[in-house]
Amino acid sequence: MKILSVFGTRPEAIKMAPVLRALAAEPGVDSRVCVTGQHRQMIAPLLDFFGVAPDADLGLMRPGQSLNGLVSGALWALDEVLEALRPDRVLVHGDTSTAMAAALAAFHRRIPVGHVEAGLRTYDSGHPFPEEMNRRIVDLASDLMFAPTARSAANLAAEALEGRVLVTGNTVIDTLHWATARLDADHALRAKVDAGLPRISPGHRLVLVTGHRRENFGDGMANICAALLGLSRMDRTQIVYPVHLNPNVQGPVTEALAGQPNIHLIPPQDYVAFLRLMQRADVILTDSGGVQEEAPALGKPVLVMRDTTERPEALASGAVSLVGTDAERILSATLGHLERLDLGGRGPAPVSPYGDGRAAARIVDAVVGREVIPFAPSAPPTLRAA
Repeated sequence: MKILSVFGTRPEAIKMAPVLRALAAEPGVDSRVCVTGQHRQMIAPLLDFFGVAPDADLGLMRPGQSLNGLVSGALWALDEVLEALRPDRVLVHGDTSTAMAAALAAFHRRIPVGHVEAGLRTYDSGHPFPEEMNRRIVDLASDLMFAPTARSAANLAAEALEGRVLVTGNTVIDTLHWATARLDADHALRAKVDAGLPRISPGHRLVLVTGHRRENFGDGMANICAALLGLSRMDRTQIVYPVHLNPNVQGPVTEALAGQPNIHLIPPQDYVAFLRLMQRADVILTDSGGVQEEAPALGKPVLVMRDTTERPEALASGAVSLVGTDAERILSATLGHLERLDLGGRGPAPVSPYGDGRAAARIVDAVVGREVIPFAPSAPPTLRAA
């Protein structure tokens, strides 16, 4: 059986790595990897860390490229890959435009599609944009849908899709378990990673920030920067912001925040370095989906700078809160968390509604035709938080 896995962004690489490792260890499976090339600089070290060597790199990104230009280029290039490799199945992850293009290209060739992280929904096609529409199209094209939670499986059931739905847990938790264990065991690696990160003064609180969503470009990004400026003026607070390479993020963030006291603008970090930042953070501000899944398992409070989230399970746990992109609301919520810590309070207890570290094994079981025992949340194993 020949399986072609297609992905191109850093979050996709993080979440597909455990699946690729499991496929490589499966007898009778010829696992091939195609990267689409959106985040080449960011995913190359990650693939090396996980021992993944791509069989094809499409190099799709072009300066100033529109979404339609990206999708049309992806369909053309992926069709050539499918013609050359003739896989028995294509696996895609998540909600990117290239994941949608890969699913559609495979569907047109009548190649079965498996969707890793299926069923996430906001039911608002503009938030996140274009991800909400992309993931719905991928699910329509898939015959196997690997839902991370029972809620995402229920979304798929309500839509009466034709494919088979399996609750597997999210593979990001597989990666988190593997990488945390490696950091715990390898003190030299941990020290090397720490040495490359900004130094936080003793007694200061660390606020970790990520922000790159397309729907936040423009006013949303300006409001986020205004909140961070206000936060940077607070005593004993330092902000670390790995700034995404997209010019719509780099430009406004650098203009507003570069050179400001207590703000460290740093390049995008590899997975292990970012994991260490999460472990050391007191509060995390993000518009990322993956951080909403990982940080609660580390016992870190997360403030989501979006108006909606397709990951409501962590909201229900209390570890994650929606704050939107209003500057005053972001600032007030962040200060509230920091004040509780200063008064002797503790962060949220680790919770893991998104996985138990065995999602990749369940996915491979389904692909090769073995019985799958669905994921059900329980108390998570202890993960290192600092």
